[in-house]
Amino acid sequence: MFLAIKEIQHNKLHYGLIIFMIMLISYLIFILTSLATGLAAANRQVIDTWQADNIVLNAAADGSLTKSTLTSNQVQPLVKSSLTSSLGEMPVTINKAAHVKVGAELLGIRKNQFIYQEMRISSGHKFRHNFEAVVDSSLQNKGYHVGDQLKIAADKPAVKIVGFIKGAQLSVSPVIYTSLFTWQRLKFGNNRVANCSAVVLKNNYPIRANSTLEKLSIAEFIKKLPGYRAQILTFEFMIGFLMIIMLIVIAIFLYILTIQKLPVFAVLKAQGIPTNYLIKNTIVQALLMTVSGLICGIILTVITKLVLPPAVPITFNYSLLSQAAIALLFMSILGALIPVWTIKKIDPVTMIGGN
Repeated sequence: MFLAIKEIQHNKLHYGLIIFMIMLISYLIFILTSLATGLAAANRQVIDTWQADNIVLNAAADGSLTKSTLTSNQVQPLVKSSLTSSLGEMPVTINKAAHVKVGAELLGIRKNQFIYQEMRISSGHKFRHNFEAVVDSSLQNKGYHVGDQLKIAADKPAVKIVGFIKGAQLSVSPVIYTSLFTWQRLKFGNNRVANCSAVVLKNNYPIRANSTLEKLSIAEFIKKLPGYRAQILTFEFMIGFLMIIMLIVIAIFLYILTIQKLPVFAVLKAQGIPTNYLIKNTIVQALLMTVSGLICGIILTVITKLVLPPAVPITFNYSLLSQAAIALLFMSILGALIPVWTIKKIDPVTMIGGN
């Protein structure tokens, strides 16, 4: 440890460049990990608030909530318990005078079922009448307030905001909760249609087998959200490649430094310093540089989070970030082991100039 620290202090520029590279790589990994976590949360946020176990869709919808429609005959046998909740879904574009149009997800629910009853309002109150709505709090950043009228379509009635709820996004769009009747009117017009999109189940509530229905676990349903799996895989591959780059950077820099220090290592060996001590010194140097780079990367990540606008979905998952930091430390150790063979092969007599 003492020799490793002294050597870093003596060659500040060389080791400083390595620490700088590690800082940049760790910063990119932390930012990408936080973005992946934030995007995943924005895709599934509202689903997590239901704390449900299963969802029942039309079997022909292939797991898509938007494509699914359940008739009243299909729904009635399913909603005879407090552990079930009917759900209507429709992508919409909302508009208000002097405000930019915003894409949103309109969800229709019943007041006597658990999604409505367990809703936690951050401001205002729950909707009590038809054509009232509780909306995601992100719309407040876009200038929407309690009492505003949301125009869904030119030929459809407006919906009045009566409350805001935090953490209600679906497929990276703000959610608008309203009554199931309002959803039916907005989706099907004045036709008396008692349909919904799905039925959400708690505590693995059993349903009768039916060829027209598909029961999915919430985890399976989330994987089928549009673009969700592709986003996660993309970020995972990017983070994985950055880990490999980290390994290569540390290995190359340490190998070059080892080659430059061969005469020094030869003198130390001639003085009786064990090879294992020199190897440990190299590994400790790698760990010290990685820890320094990680600390700088963490500081940069926190600063970035503070200066970015709220619209950027960055979320810190401390468990995941800790795993990324540990993986980087592991990669640094692997990179430090690559020059080990060169250190082992050093012959003091040959290097110093003997016969």
